[in-house]
Amino acid sequence: MLWLKALHLIAMVCWFAGLFYLPRLYVYHAMSDDEASDERFKIMERKLFFGIMTPSMIATFVFGIWLLIAGAWQMYSHAGWLHVKFLLLLILVIYHYFCWQWLKDFRNGANRRDHVFYRWMNEVPVLFLVAIIILAVVKPF
Repeated sequence: MLWLKALHLIAMVCWFAGLFYLPRLYVYHAMSDDEASDERFKIMERKLFFGIMTPSMIATFVFGIWLLIAGAWQMYSHAGWLHVKFLLLLILVIYHYFCWQWLKDFRNGANRRDHVFYRWMNEVPVLFLVAIIILAVVKPF
């Protein structure tokens, strides 16, 4: 069970690394005004999203579900904190989806948002990380 927890946490850290960095790339991409930079950012964003973020998200869920099946569900199925964590994860998956939509906007030359918007969006995963870690470690309710 400890190996599963370790793998779950490793995958989660990799997923969040992407969630922190991709919107930062969008900030710089929105500020760029030359073709070379535009193409470079498109490559970086695509590789980060499809090569790190999405596989890490999938691994996070696979190992998390495996942990539940291995016994965590019996221990925590009635714990309110776990249900709140599931809700936050659902919202985080929706945020991941928005990151994909923004990636497609940049790829297609259809981005209509400025760098300030992406700066604000860059802060969203921090709030989720703090809340999810507190829920999982402190188990407040």
